[in-house]
Amino acid sequence: MSLISQNPLSKELVQKKRKSTKKDEERIENGNEMELDATVIQTKKRGRKENNDLIDVEEQNEMNKLENTLFGSLYNQVEFGKDEDDDDEEEPEEELDNGSPLYFTDKSANSALSVYEEDMDPSEESNVEQEKSQRKPVWVDEEEQNTTINIANVNKLRKLRKGEYESVISGSAYVSRLRAQHIKMNPGTDWARLDAQPTDYSSEDEDSENVVNILRTNEDLVLKRSAKLLPGLLEYSRLVDVNVKDPSKGPVNSVQFHNNAQLLLVGGLDRKLKFFQVDGKKNEMIQSIFLEDCPVRKAAFLPDGSQAIISGRRKFAYTFDLVNARVDKIGPLAGRDEKSLESFEISPDSKTIAFLGNEGYILLVSTKTKELIGTLKMNGTVRSIAFTNKGEKLLSTGGDGKIYHWDMRTRTCCHIGVDEGCLNGTALCASPVGNLFAAGSDSGIVNVYNGDEFLGGKRKPIKAIENLTTKVDFMKFNGDAQILAIGSRMKKNSMKLIHVPTCSVFSNWPPSYQALGYPSCVDFSPRGGFMAMGNAAGKVLLYKLHQYHQA
Repeated sequence: MSLISQNPLSKELVQKKRKSTKKDEERIENGNEMELDATVIQTKKRGRKENNDLIDVEEQNEMNKLENTLFGSLYNQVEFGKDEDDDDEEEPEEELDNGSPLYFTDKSANSALSVYEEDMDPSEESNVEQEKSQRKPVWVDEEEQNTTINIANVNKLRKLRKGEYESVISGSAYVSRLRAQHIKMNPGTDWARLDAQPTDYSSEDEDSENVVNILRTNEDLVLKRSAKLLPGLLEYSRLVDVNVKDPSKGPVNSVQFHNNAQLLLVGGLDRKLKFFQVDGKKNEMIQSIFLEDCPVRKAAFLPDGSQAIISGRRKFAYTFDLVNARVDKIGPLAGRDEKSLESFEISPDSKTIAFLGNEGYILLVSTKTKELIGTLKMNGTVRSIAFTNKGEKLLSTGGDGKIYHWDMRTRTCCHIGVDEGCLNGTALCASPVGNLFAAGSDSGIVNVYNGDEFLGGKRKPIKAIENLTTKVDFMKFNGDAQILAIGSRMKKNSMKLIHVPTCSVFSNWPPSYQALGYPSCVDFSPRGGFMAMGNAAGKVLLYKLHQYHQA
């Protein structure tokens, strides 16, 4: 026999067999080795199945490449702790997939720093930060630089002045000051930030308990002194009258704010004592007391705020307990035949009430026992008194035109001085801050003195204010002693506000477009934000002083 087979294979079968062998080798290289059956039918079936699997794998790879292109390398596992030797085994850069992104942006920590920025030098990074921080405006108004504005002619713009005599400023300065004023009036809301970290007070520090106690109250932590008040023009606005819902049927003789700055006492000849909740909008009346036998000539709170003293042209007076809502009677005083106890002053320590008596006597009454505890005697009649030095001294003036200084610890007169140009003294008022006091007379002149200089023998007043033409009936310093209100009941609109540091009158008070009537009394709220004025028509006018941001 020949070595050549009698049934040789055809050329086509040989080529098919070679193709199937190559496919098997490719499957072995890809890790997908299959067992070849002996029969050709099984091989063809498995070949078709393998082709379908390869198509699915290729489609999945294409999808992954597309996702990598759009969203970054999401399917590459991050390996940690690679050795230096592994770097040699990495593929060269030419073999990298062209579809993978060259960098990605990490926004997980609110940062816009890209990977390629991490290799920048520190100097380059600082330059980038400066460019980001120094944002240029979109456009610049050329007319703003050439414009000038006079901020002294408009009342609402005077608050932008930095000096007393500043008037004309440039447009850019005007814009910057308006922005600063807006920020001042509308503070930021950092407390509402979502990323603010709560403070941990769980430590055993001694101050932690104090901090918690501070957060439990709404009181001011630091009482800052108000800004310096400029002379000339006073910024104010009129609010709703205090007693607009229940006006008095007679002249209002007394108004006074409580220490909490929201409660206002109003008393008049209609025999009613009223308490109002002052907010400048509604001013609701809290309580009203009717005193059948006592038209109110004067009413005032004790400095501690616990009681109110009410007096009229009677031999007695009343006290009203604000806590227990109880009315008690003072007098008639034992050993004294007084016709009237209508005028009085209360010591700053709330321990003593000083009534003005007959024949130059000053009657000292205890606020606890409501009994007479001592008397002081002037040479002439007594018309007005005022406590000073936290109640350790008392000033008095009267018909002889002299000012008396009394030591309340020994109840003796320590000094007598003549009030310059005064024949009959009618009003006295001491400043709550500093050592100033003002003395008014029946001629309408008000002298402002330095207390230490007056006691030292210098009788010349700092300033003689001659803006009133009738008898001075009332005077009042505000809380920081920058404003002094003086008034007379004898003439319409006869009330002036004095700038105390310069002893000059505010030129825009009283307002020319509003009638004050016949003023009878005035008071400032503890922090100076409100000013209340009563008149003979039974109204209590309320004003907001814009220099002071708190009542």
